[in-house]
Amino acid sequence: MKKLIFAATAFAAIMLTSCDNTNVKADLKDSVDSLTNYLGIAQSDGLKQYMKMQLQVDSAYTNEFIKGMIEGATAKDDPKQDAYMKGLTVGKQVKDMANNLSSEVYADDSTKQVPVKNLLAGIIAGLKGEATMSPDSAYGEFQSMLQPLRTAALERKYADEKAANEKFLADNAKKEGVTVLPSGIQYKVITEGTGALPTDTSTVKCLYEGRLIDGTVFDSNTGEGREPFEVNLGMPRVIPGWVEALKLMPAGSKWEVYIPQDLAYGAQDMGQIKPFSTLVFTIEVLK
Repeated sequence: MKKLIFAATAFAAIMLTSCDNTNVKADLKDSVDSLTNYLGIAQSDGLKQYMKMQLQVDSAYTNEFIKGMIEGATAKDDPKQDAYMKGLTVGKQVKDMANNLSSEVYADDSTKQVPVKNLLAGIIAGLKGEATMSPDSAYGEFQSMLQPLRTAALERKYADEKAANEKFLADNAKKEGVTVLPSGIQYKVITEGTGALPTDTSTVKCLYEGRLIDGTVFDSNTGEGREPFEVNLGMPRVIPGWVEALKLMPAGSKWEVYIPQDLAYGAQDMGQIKPFSTLVFTIEVLK
């Protein structure tokens, strides 16, 4: 029998701790009593991990958790009380939502916090049918307002890195053999191809290696046994800088291409690729 998974709502009673006793003695009269007790013991280790990792209950307050659990498990079914308890659970999620929004709007400035009250007011207005706009319209407004705020916050956080990437492009543009396109893309021809130029609907097969300005390789398909990478220029699933460069490369070309952040991933954090990163690609068009 698989272990049962405890749902978060089963422990919403952590907020209410009226019971003082944390000891419940088993009353084992028959095999079903023992069966039930064994299940409880079997669940205890998983619950301990769940408390720590997902519910984030401080182990110093284990007794308080147990009090709430006893109350929730032994209380009579009451739809009104049940609704209240589940509201407590959702309220914690609303608080987490506000904290997440704060980190997006204010980046690394932990001294600033979006007001939970305004988030609650919007949710409650929607639940009661008193909102001034539809949820879809509100979400559209939220997205359009969030993006510039998020970008500004990241620009403050990554100001030094952004400046270093811009300096790299400025210095690189002065090097011999480097061509600068109006869009800001730079390239240096390693091998001049003699094949055809791709059209807007061509599928281009290529080998590539992608690096950051410090030389860190973040992606490559040039290793042994790797297959050529295919880009359908009619429906490209690559960054805009790649599309622009590939359209200029005759088959057989091998270029080093320098793509500014606004034609790469911009303010997005892509793991190894931090916001506002200039990307350097060696691209060889095979076909």
